[in-house]
Amino acid sequence: MLSTMSAKPIDATNFVRIAELGRQVLAGHDLTPEEGCWLFRLESRGDISELLVWANRIREQFKGNKVHLCSIVNVKSGGCPEDCRFCAQSAAYETSSPRYGLVDQDTVLAAAKEAAANGVAALGLVAAWRGLDEGPMLDQVCRSLEEIKRGGQVRADASLGMIKSQKVADRLAQSGLECYNHNLETSPRFFPQVCTTHTYEDRVQTLKHLKQAGIKICSGGIFGMGETPDDRCDLAFALKRLGAHVVPLNFLSPIPGTPFAHCAPLAPLEILKSVACFRFILPKQEITVAGGRVVNLRDLQSLIFLAGASALMVGNYLTTPNQPVEKDLQMLKDLGLDPKWDKHGFSDQDDRRHRATPHPSPLNLGNIQHPTSNAQHPIPRGEGAA
Repeated sequence: MLSTMSAKPIDATNFVRIAELGRQVLAGHDLTPEEGCWLFRLESRGDISELLVWANRIREQFKGNKVHLCSIVNVKSGGCPEDCRFCAQSAAYETSSPRYGLVDQDTVLAAAKEAAANGVAALGLVAAWRGLDEGPMLDQVCRSLEEIKRGGQVRADASLGMIKSQKVADRLAQSGLECYNHNLETSPRFFPQVCTTHTYEDRVQTLKHLKQAGIKICSGGIFGMGETPDDRCDLAFALKRLGAHVVPLNFLSPIPGTPFAHCAPLAPLEILKSVACFRFILPKQEITVAGGRVVNLRDLQSLIFLAGASALMVGNYLTTPNQPVEKDLQMLKDLGLDPKWDKHGFSDQDDRRHRATPHPSPLNLGNIQHPTSNAQHPIPRGEGAA
C-alpha cells in the first residue's frame, strides 16, 4: 500500500504486477494468455496509466523512435457481397458509400506518388469484393503491383479479400507484393456476430496461403463492436501464433445504415489500454493505429505512441476521412519520432538479440481458456483495410 498526503491509502498491488509483466517482456519472455487477459481487464485510470508507461518502454526497446507510415487507396469501392456488420461497403446495407469498379493504373500510380511525397513507406491497394481469383482482375492488379514495385518509391501492399488458391498468392508475390492485409477482426468466438457470409477459418486460410508464398502478413482487428476484453486478448494471441508482421488496430466509427451504427463509442482510455496490451503481447510487431482514431481519440491521438503504437495509417480511410497528413507529420515531429522508416522487410522482428523466450503455458493459443471465463483528395482512399 502506498500513502499520499491524505490519509487515504492507495493499493499498489496492480502497479507491482504490471511492472513485473513489463520487465518480463523487456527481458524477452512471452506473456501467457492468462497474463494477457489480466492486463486487458484492468479498469482504473491509475492502473491504465501505469500500463502505458511500461508499454512505452517496451516500444522504445524493440522499435526505438521509428514510426512506420502506411496509406491505402480504394481501388474498387462498394457492392461487396460480404455482410461484415461494420462495413459501409457491404451490398447488404444502404449507406452513402460510393460505388465504382476497379480503377485504372494511372490512378494507382498517382496515389503511390502522393504517398511517397508524404514520406509514407507503404501503399496498400484495397478492393471491396469477396476475394481475388485467377482471371482479368488478378492480371490488372498484378500489373499495378509491378508498376509500384518498378517505381521504387513505396512498398507495394494490398488488401484484396480472401485468397483461396495458392496459385493466386504465388502470382501476387511474383508481381512484387510484399505485405498483405487481411484482418481477423476479432476472436473466433465473437466472429459470427460480425460476419456470417464467411468464417474465421476462411480468413486464417487466406493468411496461410500468403505466408506460404513468402508474403508478409498484416492482420489485426476492429474494436468497439460489442466484443469483450477477453475477445481482444484472444485476437492478440491468434495473431502472435500466425506470425503477423503488422497489426492494425481499428476502432469502430459507426456508419449509418450498418448494423453496428448504434454501437456506443469506446472510451479513449479503453482504446489506449487495448493498444498497450497488444504491445505487451506482441513486443516486436508493428502495432498500427488505423481507422477510427480521429473520431474516437480526438485530442488524445498522440498518446497512442505512449501506449506502444509504432505505426500509423495516414491519409483518408476507405469511406471516412482522416486528419490531414501534414498534421500527423507535425505530431510525430513534436513527439521526437522519426517517420523515415527504412524498408528493411521487418527484419527487426527476427533479430535474435530480441528473440522472445517462450514463457511456460499449458494453453493452446488457438483455443484460449480464460481464468474466469482525406475527403478533399481526388484519389479515392482507404475504417483500415478489410
